[in-house]
Amino acid sequence: MAIGMYRLSYVLVTPARNEERYIEKTIESVTSQTCLPTRWVIVNDGSTDRTGAIVTSYLKRYPWITLVELPQHRQRSFAGKVDAFNAGLVTLCDSDYEVVGNLDGDISFGPNYFDFLLGQFVKDASLGVAGTSFKEEGYSSSTDSFEGQTHVAGGCQLFRRRCFEDIGGYVANRAGGIDWIAVTTARMKGWKTRSFRDQYFFHYRSLGTAERGPLASTFSYGEKDYYLGGHPLWELFRVAYRMTKRPYVVGGVVLGAGYLWALIRRIRRPVSMELMQFHRREQMIKLRAIWRILLKCKRIDTFEVLSR
Repeated sequence: MAIGMYRLSYVLVTPARNEERYIEKTIESVTSQTCLPTRWVIVNDGSTDRTGAIVTSYLKRYPWITLVELPQHRQRSFAGKVDAFNAGLVTLCDSDYEVVGNLDGDISFGPNYFDFLLGQFVKDASLGVAGTSFKEEGYSSSTDSFEGQTHVAGGCQLFRRRCFEDIGGYVANRAGGIDWIAVTTARMKGWKTRSFRDQYFFHYRSLGTAERGPLASTFSYGEKDYYLGGHPLWELFRVAYRMTKRPYVVGGVVLGAGYLWALIRRIRRPVSMELMQFHRREQMIKLRAIWRILLKCKRIDTFEVLSR
């Protein structure tokens, strides 16, 4: 951020469950920031490992970090993550802040990460949700993602406070999609959402594989595409695109199978009809843009097309 530029105050909430392998990397990243948060609440969501003990060891050194302990429970779920986030948010009700961040406990990033993102909020008053691209072992969202730059990955989402209140916070959907619902709802309500490629965070656990293998995770993403209201034509294109990525062909087949299985079972959709229609309009706009380029026989950078 430029010297003399106004800095927005921000707070962070981290729901953490069994993150003893990675939570220290996240803590070291946050405490090394050039612009520190006013408060950071880490919610130990019933961990059965040393997550709570590791966080506790940092509390005396950094009094702006708070640990909230929740009772043990058997399963990790996305609805549980929302409950844990809300438990942390409650402890911030007497805090004065302009930006609130949802931060996973298994990521790391550079020292000016939040300074950069806060600068984007200052530059654009209509920016409601901001984040960055991310990397995993053998994967980069800036080149491999099918979402585009308007989607902000759930590993680190910063919300302008007014935007977060406008969308009503996170929807506690047990099957997932909580980050997507929040970001898409923000756009539907007129806020800008942006994943910036100037910075990135590293995600140590592959997406969706916390308690299942890669193919099972891909299948569940297909299911999620259905219950979040994805258009069938868009899903067909997404399946074809996924076939070009490792594991070749198989990944696309499994993704499509997940969507079809959800369609056959008519899984209940946790999104409103208004949000589903908005989502499908966005998908069709992107798909038409892709086809226009295909018909002109030009080389496609899929990420760039989807980010428009």
